Amino acid sequence: MEKSKMEHLQESFFLFSAFTLAGTSVITARFVTHHVGTFTITVVSMFFAILCLAPLCGRKLPHAIGTMDKKQWLMLLLQALFGVFLFRMFLLEGLLHTSAAEAGILTGATPAITTILAWVLLKEHANKKTFAGILCTVGGILLVQGIVTKGSDFASEHFWGNMLVLFAAASESLFNIFSRMNSLKTDEAEKEPLDPRVQTLLVSAMALGLCLVPALFEHPLVSLTTIGLVQWSALAWYGAIVTALSFICWFAGIKRCSAYTAAAFSGMMPFTALILSVWVLGEHAGWEQWSGGVLIMLGMILIGLRDGKRDDQSERDLSIILSDNVHYDRR
Repeated sequence: MEKSKMEHLQESFFLFSAFTLAGTSVITARFVTHHVGTFTITVVSMFFAILCLAPLCGRKLPHAIGTMDKKQWLMLLLQALFGVFLFRMFLLEGLLHTSAAEAGILTGATPAITTILAWVLLKEHANKKTFAGILCTVGGILLVQGIVTKGSDFASEHFWGNMLVLFAAASESLFNIFSRMNSLKTDEAEKEPLDPRVQTLLVSAMALGLCLVPALFEHPLVSLTTIGLVQWSALAWYGAIVTALSFICWFAGIKRCSAYTAAAFSGMMPFTALILSVWVLGEHAGWEQWSGGVLIMLGMILIGLRDGKRDDQSERDLSIILSDNVHYDRR
């Protein structure tokens, strides 16, 4: 019992750290989006991440590669596609048309989207608090967009930028679901799970490969030779902290927790981004943004306040679904 409680605390710590660090991505990106192309930013940050991760993996990397099957490679590719390639493409493009504070708040849609996907795709049970959390998140987004307040020009000025940020949140949610599915499939097949450092390195390498060709059309050498120390520091932080350290914490925490628990902790992204955008960048957040942020955070809390028995039942149901798929594939 004590061991289970300790494991729960460890998972919570890892997920809290992962999404808190991920929340700094909005602020970090703000320093480079107007100087370097979208895909160039991702390529350089992935390079820094791999540079930090390679020494940490050591002999574990070739051993893991030798034991992985096609399905594991596919799941890692999906994580790289949705968790890095599409997420950063939408987020970085969205930041060109909206503020960091608003973008940070709107990433708070991730818990609600993850919850809906967990309910639909993973067949995890949802209770009244879960649906109340989703409604709070939707209401928060409407407030941030200025749709429910008359005379606000926020919606017309930043609408498309905010829509791109919401697409980024949806991509992050799919990344959460695929990560959880991969973890459960590994457990069901009784395989040794990938070391979080190795998994992060492989996902980073795949994301770099996905972004490499689009980055070439952005004339990366020209832009990279003209940026200063602040921009290079932001790129290094984006790779070493937002990618490497954050993903290591994420993969370590998602091994045993439910998708709903992960969804709840993902609300740390908008909270961190909002606070830092006001404190570091000096951006202004009106009452609509703060009220919307409070609603989104409330939604995160409600989604996280789930009955433990329901979570256990969700784990068993999903294990049965995955087990059926494994038996079917073997046939």
